[in-house]
Formats: sequence, C-alpha cells, structure tokens
Amino acid sequence: MPISPRSLFIVNQLSRNLLKLLRQTRRSAVQNDSLLSEAADEQPLRAELYSIEQLERHGKLIAAVHPLAVGRSDDRLLPRLDENERVLIETYDLVAAAADENRRIEPAAEWLLDNFYLIEEQIRAIRRLLPPSYSQELPQLATGPTAGFPRVYDIALELIAHVDGRVDAAGLNGFIAAYQSVEPLKLGELWALPLMLRLALIENLRRVAARIAAARRHRDLAGTWAVRMVDVVERKPTDLILVLADMARANQVLSGAFVAELTRHLQGQNPNFTFANSWLEHRLSDQGVTTEQLVRAEGQAQAADQVSIGNSIGSLRFLIAHDWRLFVGEHSLVEQTLRSDPAGVYAEMDFATRDRYRHAVEGIARRSRLTEYEVARKAVQLAENNAREMLDARSAHVGYYLVDRGRPALERLAEMRLSWGVVFDKLRRRFPLICYLSLMGLFTVATLFDVTDRSPS
Repeated sequence: MPISPRSLFIVNQLSRNLLKLLRQTRRSAVQNDSLLSEAADEQPLRAELYSIEQLERHGKLIAAVHPLAVGRSDDRLLPRLDENERVLIETYDLVAAAADENRRIEPAAEWLLDNFYLIEEQIRAIRRLLPPSYSQELPQLATGPTAGFPRVYDIALELIAHVDGRVDAAGLNGFIAAYQSVEPLKLGELWALPLMLRLALIENLRRVAARIAAARRHRDLAGTWAVRMVDVVERKPTDLILVLADMARANQVLSGAFVAELTRHLQGQNPNFTFANSWLEHRLSDQGVTTEQLVRAEGQAQAADQVSIGNSIGSLRFLIAHDWRLFVGEHSLVEQTLRSDPAGVYAEMDFATRDRYRHAVEGIARRSRLTEYEVARKAVQLAENNAREMLDARSAHVGYYLVDRGRPALERLAEMRLSWGVVFDKLRRRFPLICYLSLMGLFTVATLFDVTDRSPS
C-alpha cells in the first residue's frame, strides 16, 4: 500500500530525532545488562542429557568426589521448600490473572496452571514426611554448591539435571547402582531418596516458574507500551518519540519475551511504527543482537521450558506410583547381606520384620565405627559360625544377633558405644520386673516429696 506524503513527512521528522534518542538510551545499557544477568540466575536443572550408560558413568564419578561433612548443620531443605512454594504460588497467580484476561499463555505456563494442584499436594506431602531433624540425620556434603545439604539430595539434583526432569525406573536404578559400586549409601539415604527426588523436582519447577513469571511480566509490559504507542500514533504521530523516550528512561529490559510481544503488537500497524521498529533495532544492536535472534531464542526457551515442566510433572506422578519397598530391597547392601542368612529365614519374613532387623543394623552402626554393611556382614558371620558348630538352631539365624539374646555379642564385635538410653534398655530387657518396680518406687518417692513441699507449714 503506497505511503501518503503526510506519513512520509512524519517518518522523516521522527527519524531526525532517532540518533539523539539512541545516545540517551545507550547510557542505560549497563543497567539493563545487569538486570539481564540477574534474570539469568538459577537456571533450570538442565545439564547435558545422558543415556543410561552415561548416567552410570556419572554416578561413579560423583560418588568418588563427594566429600562428607563432620558433624551436623542446620536444616536447609525446609526453608528452601518454603521459598520454592512462594515462587510457584506467585507465578501461578500471575499466569492465572493473565489467563482470566484472555492474554496469550505460553505452553509451559499452561502446564503449570493445569497441574498446580499436584504440585501443592506434593509440597504438603513433603512437609508431612520431612520433620526438621530428618535431614540432619543424613550424611551431608562438606563442599560444593550443595554444601550443608544431605548427600542424597545432591544425588537427586544430579539425576534430575541430566535427564531434564524425566525420572524413570531404568535410569534411576542404573544411576544408584553405579553410585553404590563406588560409595555405598546408608539405609536412611535410600529411604530418603524418593523424598529428595520430590524436593529436587519442586526445585526444578520453581526455577522454570521463575522464568515463566519474568517472561510474563515482560510480555505484560510490552503490551502496555504497545497500547501507548498505538494510542499516541492515532492522536498525534509525532509524539511517538516521547513514548520511546519514556521507555528509554524506564530502563526497560529488552528481553526476548518483551521484544517478541512488542513486535507482535506493532506488526502490520500504521507505517509510523517503522520509526519504532528502527529505534528498537538500533537499541538491540548495542547489545549485539537483533530482533530476529531474540525472538527465535525466546521461542527455543519456551519450548525447552515446556519440556522441563512437563517432564517434572510426569516424574512427580512416577514417584507416587513407584514401589519404593522393592527399590530399597534391590539397592540396600544391608538387605542383600541379611538375605544370606544361614538359616534361610530372613528372606521369607514379612516386610515389617525385615525392616525391624534393618533398623537394628542402623542402630548399631550409628554407635560404631563400622558401616551398616559391615555390621550386617558380622551378624551373618556370627550366624554362620554357630550354624557350622550346630550349637543352637536359633543362633544360626541373623535375627538372634540383631534383636535377640545374641545381640550383646554383635555389639561387642562391632565395638558399639553405649549411651545411658542403651544401657537402660539392656537392663529393662534383662531384668524387666526389677526395672518396673524401681521406676514405680522412684515415681512414688517423687510424688511424696512434691506433696510434702506443697503442704502448709
């Protein structure tokens, strides 16, 4: 369509002010760059994608370099969960408001809207299953980005990062088996793994959500500026330069989301917007990019975020449905060792009884210099020795040394340190009547003294 003489006059007049305006906007370039770098913080857990074989090699690698801390630090998982929840809720509210106003919603944001109920359910479940003291009982890392966090949490983060949030049984089993071939995990860590994977997935969703929120705000701002430009051009086209000057003074970050939305609004509009597009191109050239490059990068980022959030939601569902009893049984070195029970009884027991035996191993190892595997191995060795000597059928069963009368022998062999609680428990088991009567006597004496103190003189 031919451009009218009046439109040409306006465009020429606006162009004369272009260089002046560009000189003004260059002064804000440094500030904009710092804002852009800030927005790039905490990228999604998205490292190089690994096959199962590559995951196994990576598992062995990180197992060899995980330094464990001495002592315990404050719990850092629950505070981080609280922060993640806040970001997710704010993003959901922002996207939901945009959807209510019939604004365009990117695919990743649609995933968040449709599955936010599941995310909320998982956050509530994590809080219910993760008391503050729980993570402090797990081995923690001494150095690195996750120093002070449980080792098993870092394992979960590594797995999530190298599968782009898509957790399945094959990759999980291969990764954990490879890790344990170098450094065995404790029983508590194996049981904590599904919880740590949930936390890692929530962390990943939070990071994607932060990107969605930032892009949403930039699109909304672009829409606001576009409406102002259209309104000004309809009333007085020469005032378009004033709107662009306002945008420059506002230090508006020209992100991919902002530029894509702004150009979408201005595309096919009045020819006077040629000046606005020219200003935008020159402004972006100061950053070393073009409009086309930013719009293309924004589309790629949206596609990547959609995949990440979709994978993370699917993985949360996988964690809910997975049989973790079977998983722990397959990967626990303690479980595999106790199954070599000479009496052949352990493998036939129900889950609750086997779990009681495993907890006994944990309790002894916690107060010994031996690992859980070494304690279980010594219990089996004691049972094997008695099985060869045919002294007693019961003493040929590992349970005799874990929860029965043979336990003192195992504790001595493991050089277990005794606490007052353990000593009292031993006395209670060996002399139950005496302990009961002693406690009742102490309680009676304490009650009499209390009554005497309260009686009037």
